[in-house]
Amino acid sequence: MSESRGNGKLIRIEVLRYRPEQDEEPFLQGYEVPFTDDMSVLQGLQYIKDWLDGTLSFRWSCRMAICGSCGMMIDGEPRLACKTFLRDFPAGSVRVEALAHFPIERDLVIRMDDFLAKLESIKPWIIPKEERSLAQGEYLQTPAQLDVYEQFSSCINCLLCYAACPQYGLNPDFVGPGIMALLHRYNADSRDGAAPERMEVAGSEAGVFNCTAVGYCSEVCPKHVDPANAVNQNKTRAAGDYFLRLVTPKGGAR
Repeated sequence: MSESRGNGKLIRIEVLRYRPEQDEEPFLQGYEVPFTDDMSVLQGLQYIKDWLDGTLSFRWSCRMAICGSCGMMIDGEPRLACKTFLRDFPAGSVRVEALAHFPIERDLVIRMDDFLAKLESIKPWIIPKEERSLAQGEYLQTPAQLDVYEQFSSCINCLLCYAACPQYGLNPDFVGPGIMALLHRYNADSRDGAAPERMEVAGSEAGVFNCTAVGYCSEVCPKHVDPANAVNQNKTRAAGDYFLRLVTPKGGAR
């Protein structure tokens, strides 16, 4: 990118900075950035890093809303920086901060340890109901069976839904909307047989009943996944499992 890019247009990008080795607490730093109408917020940050301040840290990869790496708070809303354009801020300034509800590693980079541990706990892969040999062929399902879970499979782990979730902000032990969407994706798959294991997570103290049904998680999802719907469906299932255990003889169905 050339320093002359921008055709005379300038925008002030205020970035929440935090370098733990030298800053006692996060602070805002402003940069004047030349821009064109096709530039995203991510490109604005890249301009800052390339031409104004090489110490700025942020995550990014695909630049096409596929990898989920560039999630951040943009003017107070959880958004992907690659999918948000500088032209959409006519007041001439925009504030960029690390995703809410997560510890800051450095500048706009958050720590994802908590999310990754929760992701591992739900076994986010298909565990077949019964093993099939290669000679027996692939695991088949009908288009109707695919429709049951397909929209939940679009999650890209961008964590915008966590930054939007007030309950996760209050209680970080809550498994949260993204994990519930992924849990539902596998539990609803006709080829999978591990739903009882995953429902132990959904029905736990940290599970679905922490959700207060705000629904903002579904509004901010850049891939139009509906984690609020996944939470609601699994509230019903977890409640059913609980009452079934009350009437099932010990050692019977889980």
